[in-house]
Amino acid sequence: MAGGMFDLSGKVVLVTGGNGGIGLAMADAMAQAGAGLAIWGTNAGKNAAAEAQLGAHGVKAKAYLCNVADADAVNETFAATLADFGRVDGCFANAGVIGRGERSFLDITREEWRRVMSVNLDGIFHTYQAVLRHIVERAGRGDPGGRLVGISSLASISGAARNEHYGATKGALNAMTYALAVEFARFGVTANAILPGWIETEMTQASMANEKFASAIMARTPMRRWGQPADFAGLAVYLMSDASAFLTGQGILVDGGYWRF
Repeated sequence: MAGGMFDLSGKVVLVTGGNGGIGLAMADAMAQAGAGLAIWGTNAGKNAAAEAQLGAHGVKAKAYLCNVADADAVNETFAATLADFGRVDGCFANAGVIGRGERSFLDITREEWRRVMSVNLDGIFHTYQAVLRHIVERAGRGDPGGRLVGISSLASISGAARNEHYGATKGALNAMTYALAVEFARFGVTANAILPGWIETEMTQASMANEKFASAIMARTPMRRWGQPADFAGLAVYLMSDASAFLTGQGILVDGGYWRF
């Protein structure tokens, strides 16, 4: 386990969508640094595997079935998380979905628009409200402090053709992050967003399989590779640690230089 300013012993972190990909990589790094981990996901099998992986680091880890688009489910699952862990010190809002390969913005149905919005934006709203109620109440008892980290996307600042609904949710997440950083600083809360670029996960498998598209992405990426979930591990520990206590209201782009090239 890490020591010093990066020691997360005694802290409890909630990671939504933490049973795979970037979410699990961040959770695993924080578990290695000593944090207890609560994982929310919608796949029971992946939840069980993530719980076992995190618990192997000698920390308390528990996975819960939760669809963050359902406000009642979020509140019930958060109550269960508090009952099991006693507190939550940080939340990494990572649960998300992408568009279903529409050929054009004109093909996005209202149902598809709401599907993406309900998870990527409404889900974070529900989750952050539950977490912040707890943090504010805890601060009132003389125990302030908390970390909010939303997983946004390169699509929030670049043109995501045929994925306007996805990009819209991530742009809104950025704006929400900045507002929360201002409103809740007096409770010792920091709020930041991570903007992944092109990362190799289940969500990007179709893009990676398209040879023409993948070649174009690599040609614009100075690092000349796809990002990996492990590229977010150290950043997660830093953002959860005391070392980041004065870093708030930021969007941190992790894209191998794609945006700058």
